Amino acid sequence: MKIFFHYQTFRFIWLTKPPGWRLHKDHQLWTPLTLADFEAINRCNRPLPKNFNFAADVLDQWSQKEKTGERPANPALWWVNGKGDEVKWSFRELGSLSRKAANMLTKPCGLQRGGRVAVILPRIPEWWLVNVACIRTGIIFMPGTIQLTAKDILYRLRASKAKCIVASEEVAPAVESIVLECPDLKTKLLVSPQSRNGWLSFQELFQFASEEHSCVETGSQEPMTIYFTSGTTGFPKMAQHSQSSLGIGFTLCGRYWLDLKSSDIIWNMSDTGWVKAAIGSVFSSWLCGACVFVHRMAQFDTDTFLDTLTTYPITTLCSPPTVYRMLVQKDLKRYKFKSLRHCLTGGEPLNPEVLEQWRAQTGLDLYEGYGQTEVGMICANQKGQEIKPGSMGKGMLPYDVQIIDENGNVLPPGKEGEIALRLKPTRPFCFFSKYVDNPQKTAATIRGDFYVTGDRGVMDSDGYFWFVGRADDVIISSGYRIGPFEVESALIEHPAVVESAVVSSPDQIRGEVVKAFVVLAAPFKSYNPEKLTLELQDHVKKSTAPYKYPRKVEFVQELPKTITGKIKRNVLRDQEWRGRQFDNKAEGLSSNMVAFF
Repeated sequence: MKIFFHYQTFRFIWLTKPPGWRLHKDHQLWTPLTLADFEAINRCNRPLPKNFNFAADVLDQWSQKEKTGERPANPALWWVNGKGDEVKWSFRELGSLSRKAANMLTKPCGLQRGGRVAVILPRIPEWWLVNVACIRTGIIFMPGTIQLTAKDILYRLRASKAKCIVASEEVAPAVESIVLECPDLKTKLLVSPQSRNGWLSFQELFQFASEEHSCVETGSQEPMTIYFTSGTTGFPKMAQHSQSSLGIGFTLCGRYWLDLKSSDIIWNMSDTGWVKAAIGSVFSSWLCGACVFVHRMAQFDTDTFLDTLTTYPITTLCSPPTVYRMLVQKDLKRYKFKSLRHCLTGGEPLNPEVLEQWRAQTGLDLYEGYGQTEVGMICANQKGQEIKPGSMGKGMLPYDVQIIDENGNVLPPGKEGEIALRLKPTRPFCFFSKYVDNPQKTAATIRGDFYVTGDRGVMDSDGYFWFVGRADDVIISSGYRIGPFEVESALIEHPAVVESAVVSSPDQIRGEVVKAFVVLAAPFKSYNPEKLTLELQDHVKKSTAPYKYPRKVEFVQELPKTITGKIKRNVLRDQEWRGRQFDNKAEGLSSNMVAFF
């Protein structure tokens, strides 16, 4: 389905002559900050400026460098859809178009600085335009994946009190089904070549919007974006980031993990709903002046992926381990990646054997990184460092990464504990600001002098960190974070389910997948287990985002008798990963497990 506007009627976007470079007020008093300045801030060698705006202080800087010939003739954004359509924008064009989008958001859409807008779009150029437009205007944007269901969207709109939603036509029906339950929502903006009753048209409004816009002078600690992140219990939390935490905080990540220069072209495979898209496809890349390459690719396909790598001059590739696990099943020596020089991975643990297979077939290493929505990149195998297969690499500045015990004491090398970041004497500026409207959850991340990640690991004597597992029940599958509570809540809505417990289960391709242990209601115990499994999976796909559905289902007579759901899940997860079968003492129903990829 084509989401981007009809190219014949939208060509004026690329043909429009960008207006003169406009400085926001801060530049009238101070010399513009450079990449070296941003690095110094990350290394704590320079204080954070009072004001900062990524659009004015970074993107418009690169626009000026293009004008003076200081930046190579590389696009800022290069988008393809595999069907012959292509978009190439320079930084000057991105600046011009994002100013039009900024005027559209603040005028016909009625949004003001500090207002919140949900942005649920696939990998299309408008996603980048809307994000940059929000930064220019001081509007807080909240990205979401198009896999969200009506129930997911309802929760996000009500929890955030969003004034506006920008969505594609895939999402529009779900929004319409719940809009009456969202009293704060005033505007619905549709990104589609088709019009829809009750929605403003992005295409129509954009066409008549002015290119003249003065960037808001935002404070460095002023809110910029909110990401919804899954936890062990309850619904996703709203992790809020400031203008500087993402806009400046990923400078070292771009230079020393992504190893980017302004001549590079990076292809980051992350879904637009996740913070990894912000890291690899916006902030780190554009801080370094690199070109962000995007393939629409609604469904991952190995042949399309490999053909893209051979067709386009992509220098830098960033994908979750699941993608590399699938790619090494192919005969990669048949393909010639003429420009590819640097490959990265993250979002879930990388198997050492996959690294070795990729290296053997391509001659390239895989540089694994580890981070979180709340704090960005924590550890990484950086260019120039020795890679220890299976390790997440060393801690990244400005963080002091340690392994601590349950009392907040630092553990020596070789001892397992929780991965933590030192907060005192100074809290790093690139931390998230808070969980919005949830001071208890925010406070729960602090243990003594440290922020605790919720992940367990070990540091060796060389300072390399090794991931052991989650300290809570969050499941990380193909880079997606999935809270078991959300899946259990969806399952219990089905009449066949009396009780369920959801845990992670090992998987050769995805690392781990969602598995549900289900106690059936009496009338359903005689049902065909394969058909009932499919029915439950389809039910979960409709009740919550499809990526959360249980790929494995096991029917049991009873679940472990424990006080809390967390302990129950721990018992089942332990036996699942150790290969033991649940001791089913009751009679009449044998355990049955059906796995689907």
